[in-house]
Amino acid sequence: MTYAAKKCGIRFQPPSIILIYEDENKDRARQRIMPIRNFSKFSDCSRAAEQLKNNPRHKAYLQGVSLRQLQKLYSLLRGHLQGQNLAQTLEQIHQEETIDPEEDLNKLDDKELAKRKSIMDELFEKNRKKKDDPDFTYNVEVEFPQDEQLESCGWDAESDNEF
Repeated sequence: MTYAAKKCGIRFQPPSIILIYEDENKDRARQRIMPIRNFSKFSDCSRAAEQLKNNPRHKAYLQGVSLRQLQKLYSLLRGHLQGQNLAQTLEQIHQEETIDPEEDLNKLDDKELAKRKSIMDELFEKNRKKKDDPDFTYNVEVEFPQDEQLESCGWDAESDNEF
């Protein structure tokens, strides 16, 4: 049986993830409530999302739901359990998902760096022009304005003293 996920949300009391899906064989919208057990304000959202997505009872229904969306829902629940209101939690999630161009990625640990890289990959795929897109053009040339003088660097100047 194949299912097409239409909407996915969270309910705080009792904690559960609600999926509205369509059974493609019957063309009928249905609702599935997946209870969240053993989750506290100290739990890891990414691990909980992976466990739910790989759960044999829910795996077929959650194929159309991205792991990132499930992580966001778990983050909303964790914020609720920590006593934050919805606006604060959404703002915190938004800050975690945006990348500061001035941030030095060399100073991050491996887990944070992997998280930032996955966000950048997702943003790249979202903005990427594919051959099938209607506004796709091959061989685009763009000239960027130069407002300031270019600084010459010492490392790119040819030197007479080679090895």
